[in-house]
Parts: sequence; structure tokens; C-alpha cells
Amino acid sequence: MPGAPVRAVPPRACDCHVHVYGARYPSVPGARLTPPDATVPMLRAMQRRLGLERVVLVTPSTYGTDNASLVDGLAELGACARGVAVVGPSVTDRELRSLHDDGVRGIRFNQTLGDATPIEALEPLARRVASLGWHLQLLARADDLVHLEPTLARLPVQIVFDHLGRLPVPGLAHPGHAVIRRLVDAGRAWVKLSGAYLAADARGGRSPDADSLARVHLAAAPERMVWGSDWPHPTASAGLAEMPDDAMLLGLLREWTGDDATFARVLVDNPARLYDFPRGDAPGDDL
Repeated sequence: MPGAPVRAVPPRACDCHVHVYGARYPSVPGARLTPPDATVPMLRAMQRRLGLERVVLVTPSTYGTDNASLVDGLAELGACARGVAVVGPSVTDRELRSLHDDGVRGIRFNQTLGDATPIEALEPLARRVASLGWHLQLLARADDLVHLEPTLARLPVQIVFDHLGRLPVPGLAHPGHAVIRRLVDAGRAWVKLSGAYLAADARGGRSPDADSLARVHLAAAPERMVWGSDWPHPTASAGLAEMPDDAMLLGLLREWTGDDATFARVLVDNPARLYDFPRGDAPGDDL
């Protein structure tokens, strides 16, 4: 159970990467991550302990292109939540519009686990969701980023690189980092400052390599950074990483940002823009 954060967070602070799991939702055959139940009440308890009011649910690889857990979670959470769904090439425009009405504001391509949607569908799907104002969240193999750069550069939507790009150590030296930086600098992409505990050099949830990556991104483009806890840490539940403390992960962000203004920008202002949250107070806009 996480403790309290090292510093109070600003109002409307957002955790931009969590998952909801439940035994009633069937896993896809061969799913590599099948964590125990992580319900909305459990999520609310974690958010309240850390002082976070907004949240972005992401459909996990466990469920493939079945977004039932996401849609149910959004309905239960209400106005404080947005979603990032996983869809296949056969998704209909009507289904996309329904997901938008549910609170979805992006689609995710996870090419490191599950590969529910073929990478060949990336550009066609991006063009289809552009009219909805959605973005494309990408978790790709680091070496593939180099080959994907021409495609990513011409997409008609914003790109959000998951988990600091999930680069191997040392991340700053990998060619994929240069790809991410060029797209961010061109105003085409964002970086999610999440998944530090997943890095190969992580100990106790901290990673010197992730520290370096996060600080470089924040120095270059603080207006294009968001943060996520990756609760309930399914990779750690599978024994593939050390289980982190959520308060410590939030504390890391405070260290990376270095000042209250940037801390608030990453937690409040940037998520409001990227995920289309109401600006300022809104009835029911809390956990």
C-alpha cells in the first residue's frame, strides 16, 4: 500500500496511466499479464491517498481489443476520468463514436506485449480517429522506432510515447531517443513520464537511466509531458519487475520537475489539454 506523497499535489492533478482489471473480463488467449483484480474502488483509494483527482484509464494488453473493463471503469468514475482504448482495423465509425461518448480520447498500440493491433494498422487507424480529436499512444520496440519515424512524422494525430519510450539502458544513447526528441521538438508528440520502475537498471522503483531521460525531456519540452503511475503495476505482478510504491513514483516526478510550476504543469495543465478535461472546477469532477 502506498504512503502519502512527499509534497502536496495541486488541485485537478491527473494520473495519466492506470488499468482496471476484473475476473469477469475474459483475458485473451496467451495473455502474458494477468494480474489480480484492480477495481475502481481500489483505484479511488490509491488516488485519494496521493491527492490525485483525475485519471486516465488505459485498456491493458490482457484484454486485447475488448474495451469492456475500460468502458465500465469510465462509467463508474464519471467526469474525472478519460480513456485510451485498443481497437482493431475492423472497428466501425459508430463504435469509435460510442467510445468517444464514453470518454475515450486516444487509441493505444502496444507492440511489446500482446500485439493486439498490427502495426500496419497504425496509419489507417490514426487517420480515422483524427476527426475525433484523439491521439495515438505508442509502446513500440525501441529498435522499431527508427523504422517507424517516417510513418509517425506524417500521422494526422498527436503521438504519446508510453513509459519514456521504453528504451533500453542507456536510453539517451539509443537511436529511438533521437526519434522521440525530433517528433516532440516538431510539435508532433508527447512523452508519458511513467514506467521508471520497468527500466533494466531500476532498483526500489528508481532508475538512474529513467531519471536522465525524464530530466532531458522536461528541460526541452515541459509543455508536452504527462505523468502516469502504471497502477496496479501488472508487469510487477507477473514477477517481471519490482513492485514500486506509488507515492515514491509521484515523488520522483517532483524531483524531475524541480519546481512547483512545472510539477503543476505536468500534472494538471498538460493532461487537461491532451485528454480534453474541463478547465477549472466542474460539478462531479473529482474522485
